[in-house]
This record gives sequence, structure tokens and C-alpha cells, in this order.
Amino acid sequence: MIFKYKICFFIIFILIFSCSKKEDKVTVLKEKNLETQMIEVYNQAIEEFEKGDVIYAAKKFSEVELLYPQSIWASRAVLMSAYGHFSQGYYSYAINDLERFFVKYKNHSQSDYAYYLLALCHYNQIVDEKKDFNEINKSRKYFELIIDNYPNTDYALDSKFKLELILELMASKEMYLARYYTDREKWIPAINRFKIIIKEYETTIYVEEALHRLVELHYKLGLIDEAKKYASLLGYNYQSSQWYEASYKILNKNYEPTNLKSNKNDNLIKKFKKLFK
Repeated sequence: MIFKYKICFFIIFILIFSCSKKEDKVTVLKEKNLETQMIEVYNQAIEEFEKGDVIYAAKKFSEVELLYPQSIWASRAVLMSAYGHFSQGYYSYAINDLERFFVKYKNHSQSDYAYYLLALCHYNQIVDEKKDFNEINKSRKYFELIIDNYPNTDYALDSKFKLELILELMASKEMYLARYYTDREKWIPAINRFKIIIKEYETTIYVEEALHRLVELHYKLGLIDEAKKYASLLGYNYQSSQWYEASYKILNKNYEPTNLKSNKNDNLIKKFKKLFK
């Protein structure tokens, strides 16, 4: 009797083991089919992209990610989808793709490219420095991130150039506000805005005017020592500029500029006349 139970138990064990092996084979087969299907969809997306239908291609790339998110092709598909949306000006869709990329594929080898594309998405949406300050700030943030974390890449080189343009835009916004307050004789807010320019945007074209305006406003308020301080700073760095000359006139009422250009021209004319004597 015991022998019969043992035989039954052995048969059941064999059946269970064989079923589990069969299920394993079916699972592997399904995974292979899924990967094959994913590669086919990826290739379709590439074909559509090369034809110029980048929006349809972006949808196909999204399908790749959904079919097999663990595959190396999935991360590539997200980047291709982002680039497709970016190239057609669908920046919000591209930003969504890229933000998803950073969440799902941290420390990816193409992160430098992804951050650069994200920075460009915000940068390309800047139309008016007075209104698009949010986009200006975000693009600045990502360009600085690229320069700090990926300094030896081509993306860092272009990011430095773009960052200079962004700083010019931000300085122009501060200058606009400073002039606005000056025109309305709101001296203190105007002074604060001009100070922001010389502290945060000292490499921009607006710093010379900002220093001159600080001379002008402090002199107007009777703060002569402060006016002289900014005039000295302007003279030390930009002595040959028109703004230094304007500031010098404020502090030196008897100043009469010499017309170096006319004197030089007169000398040349005299030399020219001597040739015919």
C-alpha cells in the first residue's frame, strides 16, 4: 500500500516538474517574440523619421518604450521621440519625453545630450525677455548643469555661448526695469536694479551704463562719495567709454572734452598740403 502511495507521489512530482519546465519555455518564447516585435517597431519608427514624418515616428518610438522598457532600445526610443518633437517645435512634448528619460534611465551614457536638448527646448521658447523669464531661468539652469557636469563635451562649448546670450537677456530685463523706475523718479528701486546688473551680469554690455546711472542717481540724491566710488570703478575698467565721460561731467562741472578726432584730421590735412608746396 505504501509502495502505491510512493508511486503516485512520484508521478505527480514528474507531472508538476514537466509543467513548470513547459511554462518556462513558453515564457522565454514570449520574451523573444516581444523583443523581435519591439525591434521591428523601432525600425519602422526610424524609416518614418527618415521620410520626414517625425510626429508619426515619435509615436512609434513611444510604442517601443511601452513594448520592452527594459531594453537598451527603449532609452534610445525616448531620446528619438524627444528629438522628433523638438525638431517640429513641439517643445512641451519633447520636455515630457526628456523628463521621463531622466526618471527611468538615470546615469545614462547619453544624459549629456538629453540635458542639452532639454536646455534648447526652453531656450527656443524665449521670445521676449520681459515675459519669458521662466524659460530663461530654466534654460540657464540646464546650460550651467551641462558646463559643470560635462565640461569636455561639444555640448558644454555651445552651452557657454548660449549662456552668454541668456545673461545678456537677463541683464536687459534688469536694465528695462531700472530705466522704468528712473523715469518715474523712484530712485531706490532703480538703484537696486542697477546694482543687480553690476553684481550678477558684470560681463554684459549693460554694466557700463549701469555704473554711470549709479553715479548719476547717487549724485542726484546728494551721496557724493557713493557717486565717486562708482565713477572710480567705471574709470578703472572702462576709462575710454562714453559712459565714463558722462560720469566725469557730472562730478566735474567745468569739464570740456577735447575733440581728438578733429585734431587728428587737421594734422593729416596739414601734412597732405605740405606735399604740394
